[in-house]
Amino acid sequence: MRFFTPALITLAISMAAINPATAGTYAVDPSHTNATFEANHYGTSTNRGRFGKVEGTVQFDRQARTGAVNVSIDMLGLSTGTAAFDKHLQSPDFFNVALHPSVKFSGDKLSFNGDKVAEVSGVLTMLGKTHPVTLKAIQFNCYTNPMLKREVCGGDFEATIDRTQWGMDYGVNYGITKSVRIVIQVEAIAQ
Repeated sequence: MRFFTPALITLAISMAAINPATAGTYAVDPSHTNATFEANHYGTSTNRGRFGKVEGTVQFDRQARTGAVNVSIDMLGLSTGTAAFDKHLQSPDFFNVALHPSVKFSGDKLSFNGDKVAEVSGVLTMLGKTHPVTLKAIQFNCYTNPMLKREVCGGDFEATIDRTQWGMDYGVNYGITKSVRIVIQVEAIAQ
């Protein structure tokens, strides 16, 4: 059984958008943002999937080393490449998108390694429940985009979460893992 956990995805996307170069507002660029999940399937293989549209903003002040992230993920965009599995993930067994069409992340704790964001901590709201999540930066960078003539910040973030914290318990009694690895590629554009 495969499953997807957008909580960390949202957090990672938000945090990767934080710019350590200047204070300001950055908007998550959906065309350069990709959030995926990986979950072990009975020790045999790894189930993978992708999240849909991610929208959000980041406030960041490098000098003060402060910031805030607010991101929303549209759960209707969930895709594994298999329509039947997508439908099951969107059902009440997992994300219950009829009642909870989005997942939201809000974060305001940034950790640094030099001038670069190393971790982002905040809370993830999914299925009506809110719990803390921390995303670790695998890489992070800011640059001036030659086409946009604006600063863009982003990186690759990851975290492993326990899906049952949000009440996503389907299949646990059958031996399906509770642990879900979230991997996020994200870029955000200075506004």
